[in-house]
Amino acid sequence: MSRPVSREKCPLCGDPAVADHAPFCSRACRDRDLLNWLGEGYRLPGTTADAQSHLNRESGLDSDDLPD
Repeated sequence: MSRPVSREKCPLCGDPAVADHAPFCSRACRDRDLLNWLGEGYRLPGTTADAQSHLNRESGLDSDDLPD
């Protein structure tokens, strides 16, 4: 019996996606995508935590600087 195949393409290799591993074509591509997330291969845009804390201190939003 063949696996159901969709018209969607695997985001990693471009092969047709398979329902068992959607949206990927295989377990290998699914696992490779997970490793990219876990190994910080993918990053979301934005400021780093250090840059954000610096901005908070300059604007007076740092809770450590509140008067007693």
